[in-house]
Amino acid sequence: MVKLFPAGTRTRFVDLVCSGGGLRVSAASLGASVNTATQWWQQSGGMALSAPRSVVGGVADPAPGGGVEGGRALTLAERAMIQFGRRKGLSYAEIGREIGRNKSVVWREVHRNTSLDGVYYASVAHTKAHQARHRPKRLKLVDNAALCELIEVWMDDGWSPKLISAMLAHYFDGDETMQVSHETIYHALYVQTRGELRADLAKSLSTKRTKRVPHSTDRKSNSPYKDALKISQRPAEVADRAVPGHWEGDLIIGGGDDSSAIGTLVERSTRFTILLHLPGPHTADEVATAMIREMRHLPDHLRRSVTWDRGTELADYERIQLALDTKLYFCDPHSPWQRGTNENTNRLLRFWFEKGSNLSGHTADDLARVAAKLNRRPRPTLGLETPANRLAQLLTAAQTTGVA
Repeated sequence: MVKLFPAGTRTRFVDLVCSGGGLRVSAASLGASVNTATQWWQQSGGMALSAPRSVVGGVADPAPGGGVEGGRALTLAERAMIQFGRRKGLSYAEIGREIGRNKSVVWREVHRNTSLDGVYYASVAHTKAHQARHRPKRLKLVDNAALCELIEVWMDDGWSPKLISAMLAHYFDGDETMQVSHETIYHALYVQTRGELRADLAKSLSTKRTKRVPHSTDRKSNSPYKDALKISQRPAEVADRAVPGHWEGDLIIGGGDDSSAIGTLVERSTRFTILLHLPGPHTADEVATAMIREMRHLPDHLRRSVTWDRGTELADYERIQLALDTKLYFCDPHSPWQRGTNENTNRLLRFWFEKGSNLSGHTADDLARVAAKLNRRPRPTLGLETPANRLAQLLTAAQTTGVA
């Protein structure tokens, strides 16, 4: 038979544990069993206890009461008012007026610290805030051999820190001692290296870097695209494919020591594909020259814009814009999905240009034959028409209407 407790029992229990009381003692004072109390704490508190295995410990670092009134951080009294207001069904604005805070502060506090059972507990929120302010922070990997061993096993299998963090949260839901962020893993790999993780483990990353590359403003200032047009600046006609002449481009990279490559250009409305022959190294100069050579024969209205990613191969984009009288837009970093049409086309091209193969052996005539085959392929997105037919219709219409 399920035992029923008076309203507010769980809140009193959480308050007792957060104030430093042991879980077993706090449960006994309220007439609850250890199993019930453990379940309450997992759903409502979620913080590690000083002695979790014996379930007798309280919070390892309980927060002191009070706080500086009117300061930047919320006080325990203010959090208590937020808890009271939530129980009474007050709005965030109403609670904010009661404690003299903006409603956005209340909203962030509630959404940040609402427990798994969907309830906001002032004592839990205050304790978590107190523990989060500690500097310097002690890494979770210190003196946690089981967690370190699991991370090392997964990294040896090629898992990324971000995937490891997600799987730890999945497998150890409710046990924060076995959860860690991907930033903490990177920190241990690149900064700490004092025994928490193996010193050679950074080589298991896909980048093989032994040092982390900083994402700083200085790095951005050296980018050749700092003054380039962003994809967010493209006109609406590009997104809805209502107007032809907008292209997406990228490189297909081959294998071998020379890292051979083929340039690909796809028109968004017709899916017509142009392949760029790059017999030498795919430098910015080589790619620009090839693009100008292949696109200059198109009428003006069929080269309105090109969208590319931020690879260095298009660093000479200003020369391309000037020669073709077009505009080049660049995707956000690490966002290939923003060139979805080009990505899908490159996947089709892998039928002829397999991953890992040396692409330098393909001549310009070979690329022309492959492009012709692909452009004569019926496309479901075009109602089973071919890209070649769609482009031919546009060219015929331009000649009829006298569009240049």
